[in-house]
Amino acid sequence: MKFIDKLERKFGNRGIENLTIYIIVSYVLGYALMYINPGALSMLSLNVSEILHGQIWRLVTWIIYPPSTSSALWFVIAILFFYYPISASLERTWGSFRFTVYILSGMIFTVISAFILYFISGGVLDAYLYYISLSIFLAYALTYPDMKVLLYFVIPIKMKWMAIVYAALVVYDIVRYFMGGAWFMALPIIASLLNFIIFFLGTRNLN
Repeated sequence: MKFIDKLERKFGNRGIENLTIYIIVSYVLGYALMYINPGALSMLSLNVSEILHGQIWRLVTWIIYPPSTSSALWFVIAILFFYYPISASLERTWGSFRFTVYILSGMIFTVISAFILYFISGGVLDAYLYYISLSIFLAYALTYPDMKVLLYFVIPIKMKWMAIVYAALVVYDIVRYFMGGAWFMALPIIASLLNFIIFFLGTRNLN
């Protein structure tokens, strides 16, 4: 993408090195707060109503809000043994600047969608980090489609096949919302994956 190339030439030294580690730390902090002080955690979520009433820190602190509260252990295991390696690999392949732009753009689109959802329905965004994590997975799958991973730590499978399954599940969620008359609930899903759409449908190649 010419725009990204221009940004990289001008601000290429502004990328956040080892951003993957900061992402992992944010997950760990979120889950720690979930068990230690759930009340404090609730003050950090991306609640637009509270943001409009002065709690502007939520525009940033939502990134540590856990994507899942019902399966914390399994999600942490997946992060440490799956998402961390692929995120670190993407950062090495693309460089810190492009990886930083990819992640930050996903977060910005998510915040924008949270406001749109609130003004349309009054709803509160949920599972936003899950879809951003999914965008990292999809990016890795398109960068290394033939890379094999162990599904459930046992079954070897190529990334491209896992990506197809994940993409199908996302499309199913979007269609389900539209068919159910709650199309606006699909906005957060689409928004948090816009970084993937822009980077790959716009460039076809990030290497």
